[in-house]
Amino acid sequence: MGVSGGIAAYKACELLRRLTESGHDVRVVPTESALHFVGEATWSALSGSPVSTEVWESVHEVPHVRIGQAADLVVVAPATADVLAKAAHGLADDLLTNTLLTARCPVLFAPAMHTEMWEHPATQENVATLRRRGAVVIEPAVGRLTGVDTGKGRFPDPAEIFELCRRVLARGPEAPAADLAGRHVVVSAGGTREPLDPVRFLGNRSSGRQGYALARTAAARGARVTLVAANSELPPPAGVDVVPVGTAVQLREAVVKAATDADAVVMAAAVADFRPAAYAQGKIKKKDGAEPEPVALVRNPDVLAEISAARSRPGQVVVGFAAETDDVLANGRAKLARKGCDLLVVNEVGERKTFGSTENEAVVLGADGSETAVPHGPKEALADTVWDLVAGRLA
Repeated sequence: MGVSGGIAAYKACELLRRLTESGHDVRVVPTESALHFVGEATWSALSGSPVSTEVWESVHEVPHVRIGQAADLVVVAPATADVLAKAAHGLADDLLTNTLLTARCPVLFAPAMHTEMWEHPATQENVATLRRRGAVVIEPAVGRLTGVDTGKGRFPDPAEIFELCRRVLARGPEAPAADLAGRHVVVSAGGTREPLDPVRFLGNRSSGRQGYALARTAAARGARVTLVAANSELPPPAGVDVVPVGTAVQLREAVVKAATDADAVVMAAAVADFRPAAYAQGKIKKKDGAEPEPVALVRNPDVLAEISAARSRPGQVVVGFAAETDDVLANGRAKLARKGCDLLVVNEVGERKTFGSTENEAVVLGADGSETAVPHGPKEALADTVWDLVAGRLA
């Protein structure tokens, strides 16, 4: 774990704790500047390993070569503009930059800096260079920075960076670490809510977990990710641009806008098919002895069919989800033909199935007649299968 000299270095202690407590052997390699924020004793105590910034210590062990050679993952958190620049240009003036040059494992950078530094053309070119070479450089978060400043450049949530590390490691050393690098993907997640009056709505049981797993996994594979999130209480995945929405109409507007330059669109959200024809400005009152008035419904826009029919760029891959309660595969095949998407993830849902769970099982149907079964397991496993199929079609 590389740590560079930014105020966010103290947050990296939480990332280190999560890595070690989950059973990983972590060697911390800070820059000299990083030690101005968190001292050597802290890194050594939390990791249980010696800490050094220099290539001239323990020379007989050749640390500037051995650390990178032995690693399964190198994560630099926080990654300052300076370290990104050195990594992009192959400079090696301390132990961390030497380690980056010798590492043949996946490398993940979690940038943190002021907005102006992140948006500077030099930094953006360095990030593009690293991504082109296969490194995973996640997008910084938006929020409070040092002092009174606010903007893009905030260090992402350490818990979410840890989840990204888990996803990269789970794919194994043989899998390409950043096979979605240079790609922009759009993912919808959660469940839309259609208001009846100021306090009531028509909704569904979707928690957004599958869509968030898709977004997190895509970020771990190097993609620039836009997550259109409908009414989910889950924390934003690290390195993902989140667009919050409420209704099906709002979701459509956000997805259509984000899809303009997207290589792939994955519609994992549970979008309401209908909405109330009229919205009551005041709370609908219960009348003694009288049955409630029927609620008239109108159709919502079919976002998946619209995106599939009017692709904003050649080669764009569109993936839909079908939540079925009976005749799952038959209904799924009919929906695939009707919607016109490239892939359709079909799963059986119910009160105790899929919605709100951390696990899922599904069959991914392809417009080319393919059929890929995904056994019961973590939703991240299904997400990886979906991105494997998308990446193959993009290639």
